[in-house]
Amino acid sequence: MTRFNTDGQTATGRSLFKDKTKKKQAARPADTPAAVQLGEHGRYQIKSGRLSGEYIARAFPKPPTNARRIIAEATGATEEAAIAALHDVIDAREAQRIVDRRVDEGTGFTVPSVDEYREALGQISLSRPQHAMLTALALAGDDGLTDSQMARAAGYKTKSSANRAFEATGLLIAEYLSIDAATQAHGDEAPGAGILGFRTGPQGDQTLGNRTLHPELREVLKAIG
Repeated sequence: MTRFNTDGQTATGRSLFKDKTKKKQAARPADTPAAVQLGEHGRYQIKSGRLSGEYIARAFPKPPTNARRIIAEATGATEEAAIAALHDVIDAREAQRIVDRRVDEGTGFTVPSVDEYREALGQISLSRPQHAMLTALALAGDDGLTDSQMARAAGYKTKSSANRAFEATGLLIAEYLSIDAATQAHGDEAPGAGILGFRTGPQGDQTLGNRTLHPELREVLKAIG
């Protein structure tokens, strides 16, 4: 027969009530966000949910970028209302950006703002030579670089290879910013080149002028190194 002591234990010291008591689960903090819903609008990823008692939607750069800064946000009475309000914020932001773009007096090109270039460079994928080429051009300032200097700075074997890479870089930025690259070209220049900059007038025995980046793009490249 099992013998008990006054503390509800058997003679062997095992509690009879230990396995019958359920552990209390820790209460979830009131401000812990519920499940986050993912969506897209234009070039942005949308995250929405309820946080601290209100519905909120936020726009971020789309993966695979490592940049996680908030582009825009909005709140609403429901999650759907918050998402709709955020879409309106993004659309208004994009429309204002177009209005604010500078028109280059020399070329007639529409030049993106510093913020647009910064965002685009954080999203597109450039090769190491492409990045080296842009950095060299940024450091060259208003003087720019000849095609040969640009090719050497980036490690391209030929001037034509460097120019194709330059034009491809411009097309990537144009696509991200929803700019019609065809409107940024004149003469024999490929459309993508005008997104990044322009050529100076030929000097000496040069057939073509130097490649020169738009000041807005130079500013961004010097900042990111």
